[in-house]
Amino acid sequence: MTAQTDQAHAKARRITISVDAMGGDEGPAAVIAGCDVSARKNSDIQFILHGPKSELSGLVDRKRALEGRVEIRDASDVVTMDDKPSQVVRNGKDTSMWSAIEAVREGSATVAVSCGNTGALMALSMIRLRKLPGVNRPAIAVLYPSSNPQGFNVMLDVGADVKADADDLLRYALMGMSYARNGLDLPRPRVGLLNVGTEEHKGRTELKEAYDLIRDQRDVAGFEFVGFVEGGDISGDICDVVVTDGFTGNVAIKTGEGTASLIGDRLREAFKFSPLSRLASLLAYTSLNRLKKKIDPRRVNGGVFLGLNGTVVKSHGSADATGVSAAIKLAAQLADIKFTDKLAARVAALPAEESET
Repeated sequence: MTAQTDQAHAKARRITISVDAMGGDEGPAAVIAGCDVSARKNSDIQFILHGPKSELSGLVDRKRALEGRVEIRDASDVVTMDDKPSQVVRNGKDTSMWSAIEAVREGSATVAVSCGNTGALMALSMIRLRKLPGVNRPAIAVLYPSSNPQGFNVMLDVGADVKADADDLLRYALMGMSYARNGLDLPRPRVGLLNVGTEEHKGRTELKEAYDLIRDQRDVAGFEFVGFVEGGDISGDICDVVVTDGFTGNVAIKTGEGTASLIGDRLREAFKFSPLSRLASLLAYTSLNRLKKKIDPRRVNGGVFLGLNGTVVKSHGSADATGVSAAIKLAAQLADIKFTDKLAARVAALPAEESET
């Protein structure tokens, strides 16, 4: 009797994560493999998988760690990378992505995870989950490798919306600060506003206006505002949160990913150049492996949609099992700390005159 009670309590404590099993470039096998990796590492999570039941059932049955921890919801259609967000919103009710978001909306799951089309995922999330009161434009926040002690900086927006006015940037700062405080355990995060220079007279009008708005909220909200920061500071240690518009942020992170990939390719070429360089690669293997783990984008795979009545984690489209597992880990952490509730309270704390701007 006691054992049955303990099992019931353990099941009640589990965090339910809604997963779009059909969104990734690698197909459902990689997504389910990522769920399996996560299930082996964390006994407190369970999954609702969305996609064709006939296809998913066979894949799930091969993973022993998923036994008794998966519900499959049949969804016959798939959102492709070429689908327009407007088309998905109008005609996507039978897709795995829609079904995954709907599970969060109805309360069956705490967080949704998808590797699918970013524009479609954001559009569906906004339509089905709705924006938090006081939020005009939601943002996508990512963890960017940095030289800070925590190893990462929070950066937002990185692609939810190409535009952002001064009021939007203020809300990004508050949401990013909340993410850094709760996700990275930083009691008083340092916030920087991305610009073409650190001088106060530089930048577009909305940036200068946002500078004043963010500065005026620093004591009330409990963060440190370091002022304007430049592109080189995104991976530096001057701030913990980098605030920018979605166009600039998206270009920045993709430039960083491309540069990291190029450096990796050049290193491999260099170590293959001669027998002596091959020997050197063997001698440096441990250090190179440590470096690879530090900058491996799969370890921090997952952009978080901030500003919605529910948490959605966007995994990279080309994510393998390791990347999917990292996105699920992030989703579970955010669900465990009830991050959406804390974020809603932070945005609601803005003075009434600013929330109506």
